[in-house]
This record gives sequence, structure tokens and C-alpha cells, in this order.
Amino acid sequence: MTTIRPKKALGQHFLIDDSIAARIADTLADYRGRPVLEVGPGTGVLTRHLLAAGHDLSVVEIDPASISFLRTHYPALEGRILDEDFLQMDLRTRYPSDFMVIGNYPYYISSQIFFKVLEERDRVVCCSGMIQKEVAERLAARPATRTAGILSALIQPWYDVEYLFTVPPSAFNPPPKVQSAVVRLTRNDRQELGCDERLYKTVVKTAFNRRRKTLRNALEPLLGRTFEGRDDRLFSLRAEQLTLDDFIHLTHLTEAHLQRTQAAAEADAND
Repeated sequence: MTTIRPKKALGQHFLIDDSIAARIADTLADYRGRPVLEVGPGTGVLTRHLLAAGHDLSVVEIDPASISFLRTHYPALEGRILDEDFLQMDLRTRYPSDFMVIGNYPYYISSQIFFKVLEERDRVVCCSGMIQKEVAERLAARPATRTAGILSALIQPWYDVEYLFTVPPSAFNPPPKVQSAVVRLTRNDRQELGCDERLYKTVVKTAFNRRRKTLRNALEPLLGRTFEGRDDRLFSLRAEQLTLDDFIHLTHLTEAHLQRTQAAAEADAND
């Protein structure tokens, strides 16, 4: 039993089921010997299995009590315990080539963790770990289904997402009030999105932020009430009904409209 008291402010729910920890570590079985960064190791229940599997492991932790515990109980991590905030880390400097990310992620920042991974997709070849079940379901949702959302639409063009298994509250100390789940993201072969990536993100977020409305109305803050292409079939649908290719097409329509609007504004300014 750990001597560290979980801190609510850090969203800590320490995993205490060793068999679950072993299963999570095994999600990276195909990458043994390659660099792995564990986020939020806490008391090291997952850490132990990652080390035993022979991974080139480093851990990043912001809780001083956990850091002290890890230094005492895991001497193999000497020089590999990073006292940093994962979301603020300069991963490009630390990992100039391929690496993996794993962890029992704090629920309140799990989406931010995946967006951080997405920023580093040219080197993060696999990311796995435990998150809230509801978030896992959204992340792994098939396009054009009611569960799809911002997270799936932004992550899935670049990663194949697997919902692996569900974990009950009893596997943690303290038990969370929700079910948990383990997911794995594996980098696919896509190198280009086929449209302006920044605009794609804006279109996806705008569409899902008003997901109960048809896109004709949901995208009004971005496109206005009148624009060429408004009669395209996509605008009669809701965001949750679109495939990834639909969102790319929608981004092209949006870009064309914004370019026409800018050109018209510049022409008016020159008159």
C-alpha cells in the first residue's frame, strides 16, 4: 500500500491493480527497447512493468511526493525522472527521433495530453494509456456516428485509435466516480491532410461546438449567412454525420469562401 496520499488538485487516482498495470504496459510490447515516456507515474505500478519489459524508459511527474517515492523505490530511473509538466515539455529537444508515450493520465487534462501528442506526431509513433471511459469512446468513435467529436476528428486523420478494455473504479485509490478505459493510438501513414490544417481545426471545432445545428447554421460564425457553396449537401448535415473526408472537403469550401471574401474586401478598399 502506497504511503503517498493522492492529491485531488492533481486529479490523482493511483492504479493499484497490478494485473491492469501489466496489461497497459503490454500495449507497447511491439516497441521494446525503444524510448518510452511515461506521464504521471505516481507510485510506479505501471513503471515497474515497463522497466521489466526492457523499455528505454523515462518518466515525467510534477508531484514532489511521487518524485521522492520513485527516486527511493526505482533506482533504475536515476537521471530519468523528469520534474516537469508534460504539457509544457520541449519534446523535440528531448526526443529528436521516434518515441512512445504512455500513462495513467489525469482525467482533467487527458484531451490536452492527446493534443500535445498530436503536435509531435512526426515522432510519437504510439501513445497508449488509461483515461475516462467516456473520453475513450469519443476518441475511438467511428466518423459519422453520434459519439464522434472534436477529439476524434482531429486525432484520427493521423492515428489509428483502438479502444482496448474497460477498467472499473475498484482498480484505483481513491476509486473515481466514473469508469475508465485503456486506448492505444498508432501512427498511420498519412503525411499530409490535403487541406489547410489550421483551418481544418477551426472548421472542426466550430462545427462541433454547435453540434445540434446543421452545418449551415453551425458554421455561420465562420462563414456568415450567405456564401457560395451554401447549397452543398454537407451544409444540411450535422457535424456528427460527417466523415473525415467530408471535413476536408468542408475545409476547402471554407477556404475558398474566405479567399473570395478577402479579395472582395481588398477590391473595395482600392476603389
